[in-house]
Amino acid sequence: MDYPLLKLAAIDIGSNAVRCQISAVLHYGDRYRLKRVEYVRYPLRLGEDVFATGTISEKKQEKFIKFLHALRLLMEVHDVAPNHYLICATSAMRTATNGEAVAARIKQELGMTVQVIDGQDEAAYINRVIEHLLEDKKHYLHIDVGGGSTEFNIYHDRRKVASQSFEIGSIRRMQQEESGLKSTDAQNSLWQRMEEWVTENARRYHVTRAIGTGGNINKLYSLAQPQLDKPVTRRRIATVLDHLTSMSMDERVNVAMLNPDRADVIVPAGHIYLSAMEWANISQMIVPDIGLKDGMLQTLFEDHFDEIRPKADHSSMTPTPSVQSRPTEVE
Repeated sequence: MDYPLLKLAAIDIGSNAVRCQISAVLHYGDRYRLKRVEYVRYPLRLGEDVFATGTISEKKQEKFIKFLHALRLLMEVHDVAPNHYLICATSAMRTATNGEAVAARIKQELGMTVQVIDGQDEAAYINRVIEHLLEDKKHYLHIDVGGGSTEFNIYHDRRKVASQSFEIGSIRRMQQEESGLKSTDAQNSLWQRMEEWVTENARRYHVTRAIGTGGNINKLYSLAQPQLDKPVTRRRIATVLDHLTSMSMDERVNVAMLNPDRADVIVPAGHIYLSAMEWANISQMIVPDIGLKDGMLQTLFEDHFDEIRPKADHSSMTPTPSVQSRPTEVE
């Protein structure tokens, strides 16, 4: 039986990977939910080019366009309407000197619009789903580490009161470590500013809890194997990172069973999460299975709610789909 479902899609073009999630809008009674029906991830690694040379190479562009073409076909198969999807690109494309030209080429060849967003826009998308996980009278530091940047948000009694983006990410730090070069004065200064921002705002807003999002902290969480739906301790993260650091690349892939594109960046990313927890003097972290793509889907749902809701639904407020806070593992 053909049961019609309205579907929304989000494509997140990160510095390490491109992710596409297609979700169906479910409605029963007065409850709306977004149920994942398709998820595709490809390690395009735009950041490898951009953070080393400043541009996206022709070879990488060809792969990029082929993959987006495949995603366009996938959305067509799922009957995702042309106005029911979003494509957002983050640090690598906004840093690339030819980022706008690549976006224009994609528009011309595929008819797909890529929005190159800044750190504040990225944080705003994620905020749409993070805020539903917060408890009253609690104060949180949200840490989101990408390939090219790290976003921090402070939540005080369910309200976001401070946010900052730093151009420090897993691929940037990995490339620095692989080069064997010492950090430049500019890199040291940026790291120092990040430490000062976290320390000062954690103290000012009496932060006691951390929330970690991103593929690397999701994987660290699964490797740490805490009790289902429970926070992971800073000590446990440090133990897992020490173990991974002692392993060769071959061991990380074949013993720890990490994908190659995860195996080389997970330690640099983990050190950013761990450092931020230390600066804020936080001992535990909540790791929900959500990220930029979930915020994009939430935005689509809210923007198109008037056409989504049944005619019999006369509620004046836009309901919020439920957010699953774990334990689905995302590699």
